[in-house]
Amino acid sequence: MPKKKIPVDSAISILKCWRKDWVIPIVTKLAEETRDPFKILISTVISARTKDETTRQASERLFRLADTPGKMLLLSRESIEKAIYPAGFYRTKAKNILALCGALLEKFEGRVPRTLEELITLKGVGRKTANLVLTLAFRKKGICVDTHVHRISNRWGLVKTRTPKETEFALYETLPEKYWIQYNDLLVAFGQNVCNPVSPRCSICRLNTGCPKIGVRQHR
Repeated sequence: MPKKKIPVDSAISILKCWRKDWVIPIVTKLAEETRDPFKILISTVISARTKDETTRQASERLFRLADTPGKMLLLSRESIEKAIYPAGFYRTKAKNILALCGALLEKFEGRVPRTLEELITLKGVGRKTANLVLTLAFRKKGICVDTHVHRISNRWGLVKTRTPKETEFALYETLPEKYWIQYNDLLVAFGQNVCNPVSPRCSICRLNTGCPKIGVRQHR
């Protein structure tokens, strides 16, 4: 007998209505405010393993100094480090920001590329970052899989995977295409506010009845 899966159409519908009660994930908010592919790219790089409020403040400080690849390359690595501190791995990110800005000017005429294949050639840009840039900056179809999307998709029974990369490819097979762009935004907000990594808040969850809770050992 096949394992139970959450009814994805109703789950997405509920999350879309519920989302207005939650704080919007910071990179999504920045994307809505700026619509600038370069700023979206840099903010996404800064956001890795960094709290949302830290990402916002770090991005704002950095963009006050430089908001184009050319201007960014005029900054020293130390200046970028100071601007984005205390973002996680800020020294590595500063080095990567300079390297990717150089690549944007050398290979892409200073513009953020519009394909995943080109984006992942940039220093510090993996599939998660590339997909987020594609969906937020260019509204191109893709599925950005971070730890929230990976965890919740497995809890829902939509996939059975070990890594975010495996989850991305599995979701291309199981998730209706009409949900691809919005999926990350909804699940990140849901994961931050309700479906937490440890002891999710199932007692207040509007999806509780239909959720198989795969892998959940304790909940509130």
